[in-house]
Amino acid sequence: MRFVLPADVADPGSPSGGNVYDLRVSAGLDLLTVAGDWPRPSDTSALEQTLASVPDGEVVLLDGLVGCGLPEVVVPHARRLKIAVLVHLPLADETGLDPAVAAFLNEKEGQVLRAASAVVATSPTAARDIRARHGLGHVHVVVPGTDPAPLARGTDGVHHLLCVASITPRKGHDLLVRALRRIERDWRLTCVGPHRPFLRELPRDDRVSFPGPLAGEALTSAYASADLFVLASRAETYGMVVTEALAHGLPVIASAVPDALGDGGLLIPAGDENAFVAALTRWFEDQDFRSELRSKAIARRASLSTWDESTEDLRRVLATLRP
Repeated sequence: MRFVLPADVADPGSPSGGNVYDLRVSAGLDLLTVAGDWPRPSDTSALEQTLASVPDGEVVLLDGLVGCGLPEVVVPHARRLKIAVLVHLPLADETGLDPAVAAFLNEKEGQVLRAASAVVATSPTAARDIRARHGLGHVHVVVPGTDPAPLARGTDGVHHLLCVASITPRKGHDLLVRALRRIERDWRLTCVGPHRPFLRELPRDDRVSFPGPLAGEALTSAYASADLFVLASRAETYGMVVTEALAHGLPVIASAVPDALGDGGLLIPAGDENAFVAALTRWFEDQDFRSELRSKAIARRASLSTWDESTEDLRRVLATLRP
């Protein structure tokens, strides 16, 4: 079985939840990477040639970022191949898109998904949304796994906050920094993630640091030294960084991540700056609240699924497409 995915999937300078997911569930699959400015590349020949190289009747897993914007390429091949499309984030849900562009991408994506033999989403909430918006009868769910991790030691248990996310409008760093600046308490925020042009638009504050993308021991150390994990995303399909934080036993205050968070922390309405101010103020002022969030994180930590389970769930979906 083949897995068609972006060429930068293993680029350490551009880590993303989607790339991590692709690599972790790809064991046993023949990886076919395609270069391009996805989801709307100027040249579609790489994807066309890649799909054309696969013999008739074969099972192909297609990363949605690569294929969902190009029905003119994917749909003809879906008539001869068993294509499963993995949707990390619906194309129209990217923050900041012009409404006309979002509608255009949504229509393109719908054509691809309706032609596919199977559609895979990374959370139950995302699956429900994809079914509703594209009129699909069934969407499979394969949630991301989590690696076991040591409990975070923190600093003083209160003041060091951590956010792990690419610096883009969808991740809500602007909202988070504005909320924190309204709170008259000592705090320090470390924002781990690839720097994007959006970084220049963020409110400036000496208490906020941007070390860039981290991996391995450096990322583990960032989790270990944090007291609270915060994420102000405006939209997510799952939110793997939340389960990574929970694996470290970190208390979590976040938005747009109901499936990843579960009962493991406090879920804030997406885009609600005032709600973040209230929740963070309570975090700094209420020791019982801090203890409650830590207890919830520890409980959720014990129930997190593994990457082996995720890989096996995906294999079962692809096995249904074999003759």
